[in-house]
Amino acid sequence: MIEKNYITSGRNTIIHKVRKIDLIITNGSHTTIIVSHRGIGVYKGVVPRKKSDAKKAYQEVIDVGSIDVFGEEKKLLFIQALDNKEYKIDYTKEGTSNFIKIHQENYF
Repeated sequence: MIEKNYITSGRNTIIHKVRKIDLIITNGSHTTIIVSHRGIGVYKGVVPRKKSDAKKAYQEVIDVGSIDVFGEEKKLLFIQALDNKEYKIDYTKEGTSNFIKIHQENYF
């Protein structure tokens, strides 16, 4: 079994679990998100095409629409980051200040 750097929970929640690895989250043609141990933001870099390239950069690419994760693109995604905050990514508000919001301050 391959150990993942994240856990999926429910129908639209991703839990970041390894401090050393950054998660790059893709959702179809929508904006790409990066989750690090310091928080979350919009990823402006080039998304690694191979797992080996991502691993060298201490990253893991998560395609929300892949069958391993949720199996379909999502309009609303929740991410529990290692900074003790849960973030809400609302793809219907992409490009606005409400795209990434803190949903819950302390979830532990």
